[in-house]
Amino acid sequence: MSSSARIPSASQAFAERIDRLNAAIGRGAAWLCLFVVVVQFAVVVLRYAFGFGSVRLSESIVYAHAGLFMLASAWTLAAGGHVRVDVFYAEASPRVRALVDLCGSLLLLLPFMAVLAWFAMPYVSRSWAILESSRETSGLPAVFLLKTLIPAFALLMALQGVSQAIKAMAVLRGADAAR
Repeated sequence: MSSSARIPSASQAFAERIDRLNAAIGRGAAWLCLFVVVVQFAVVVLRYAFGFGSVRLSESIVYAHAGLFMLASAWTLAAGGHVRVDVFYAEASPRVRALVDLCGSLLLLLPFMAVLAWFAMPYVSRSWAILESSRETSGLPAVFLLKTLIPAFALLMALQGVSQAIKAMAVLRGADAAR
């Protein structure tokens, strides 16, 4: 909001809490990028300099890469980093942008995340039921944790979609919402 004297509505305060949650998770997940680079470098050096390969190290790169994207996506959405058709959106008025954001959240993002969570839960539940591990004998033992990132992604994105919708409604109502 542009005025520090204004007290945000309960819904705007809720949207701000969602934004802070996703920012905190996203910043934490961003460190996985450094992990991926360092471990990938180590895998290459170990493989080509010493002739040593490690399935665990290779799988840890996949886990970290998945964690990075699945956990930081909602933060990216909050920051406006996802793909839009900027040909129209960039030149649009704040009200038109708010309408596009509201419709996008309510008609596309939230339903898609609900469907994703719905279909992912049995898949993830089965994985947890057997404490699924890597198919490789020397692989990482916690594939079920990796699969848990799918519903976590859906939840974080849905929450951010709710936040985006709240902020868009505030703009459409004429409130000075932080965009």
